[in-house]
Formats: sequence, C-alpha cells, structure tokens
Amino acid sequence: MVDVIKTYPLATVISVQDNQPVITHLPLIYKEGKLIGHIDINNPQAKLLKDNKEVTLIFAGPECYISPSIYSTAQLPTWNYIKVHLKGKVKAIESKAALKQSLILMTEFLEAPDHKYILDPNHPRLDKNLNYIEMFEITITNWEGKFKLSQDKKPSDIKAAREELVRANQESITQFLNKIF
Repeated sequence: MVDVIKTYPLATVISVQDNQPVITHLPLIYKEGKLIGHIDINNPQAKLLKDNKEVTLIFAGPECYISPSIYSTAQLPTWNYIKVHLKGKVKAIESKAALKQSLILMTEFLEAPDHKYILDPNHPRLDKNLNYIEMFEITITNWEGKFKLSQDKKPSDIKAAREELVRANQESITQFLNKIF
C-alpha cells in the first residue's frame, strides 16, 4: 500500500462538514506512517485540515476493464484496479519555515528520479506564496487496500490480465489526450 501511495501520490481527500463531503485532490507525501500535504488557504477544505479532524483519503493506482477474451480459460468480464483507502487525523503545521522546507522536499520527491527541476529556497516567488498555503500532517489511523488483479486465476491468465492492465492504461491515456488536445 505504501508503494501505491508513493507511486500515485495524488489523493482524493475527503472531509465532512455539516454532513456533506468536502473533496479536494492533493498530492501527499508519505513519511513514516504520516502524510504531508499543502493546500491553498482559499480552498474551502483548508479550514477542515486542522484541529485533529478526521479525514478519509483515496489513492488510485491503475485500473481497466478486463475482457474474457484475454484469458485462456472461460471467464466473465471484470474490472481490475488498485485502490488504497486511509483514515487519519489532521494536524495543521503553522511554521512557515517547515512549510517552505516541505514544499522543497515535495518538489524533490515529485521530480525523482531525474530531478530536472530543483526548487531553490531563494526563489523570489516562494516566500511570497507562503502566506497563501497551509501545511498539514495526517497521522494514518486506518489502512485498507484493494488489489483486484485477477489473482484468483491460473498463472497464465494472471499474466495476461497484468499485460492488459498496462496496455489498456497506456492506450486510454493516449486516446484521451488525443481527443482533448
């Protein structure tokens, strides 16, 4: 599950206010049982990401439809996917120095392994924007992972489903981007 979080760090962050879900998509960095994130102060969810409030998170890995035609045995259509659901308690981090360092570290993590861009601590826009960003830390209290990958099939069918997951994701990204650009 940690590998899913590190590979697909864009989380669906869900809070509840007045019995209604408040949802934002934010990259979160995993570190020793905790997640570190940042949010624009004008985002309605920002005020909910502090004071030990509870939050639910969803990290989504690859997914796709699996046609029975890829299997060597008779099967029914299915959907394969990887998801991680977490619950946690949020704490606001008020330190501007910690926020600045965290933004630098998050950029470093997201730029890995090539590090084509390094966020300079003296970047003129960095300090100006610190007043518009809030940092928070989530202590994970509950983990739930769902890896539906045709693992109940025979080895050759598992391999075929894995190959289809890779092929379908690459193809769907290409088709989608060609459609909108």
